[in-house]
Amino acid sequence: FFDCHLMMTDPGKYLKDFADAGADGCTVHVEIDNTSALIAQMRDLGLRVGLALNPDTSFDAVAPFLDSVDLVLCMTVFPGFGGQEFMAEVLEKVRQVREAIDSRSLQVDLEVDGGIDVATAPRAAEAGANVFVAGSAIFGHERPWEAADQIRASIERARAGS
Repeated sequence: FFDCHLMMTDPGKYLKDFADAGADGCTVHVEIDNTSALIAQMRDLGLRVGLALNPDTSFDAVAPFLDSVDLVLCMTVFPGFGGQEFMAEVLEKVRQVREAIDSRSLQVDLEVDGGIDVATAPRAAEAGANVFVAGSAIFGHERPWEAADQIRASIERARAGS
């Protein structure tokens, strides 16, 4: 599965190129004004649809689109560069999104991205996330495959405890 997170101001201009390049899904930011048009464009291209929210964007911005997407990405850092510190205050929004997804019986993945490591991934899992993006914690590790295994194991332990 090839997933693309498009952190840009005009993703609609590039969606076809990503689809042609083999993307299975694209995630665009709900902060872009033409969210409904972007969702329709991604569907027309056969892409799995994701909507991302920056840490300071409220749940209300994505709530109207939950029935139209396959994935919601709660950014736990501000997009731009790796190695940023996890923003724990976003976990409340993760809980809100999970509650809305579950209350509507939707098949929507809930992803977190930013500062995800063995300490933060379990917290995000307990809040309701089921997809995790870890960059620096894996690629900054001497043995990346071990770091990935450790993060997965921390998530499994958190899920087993709930």
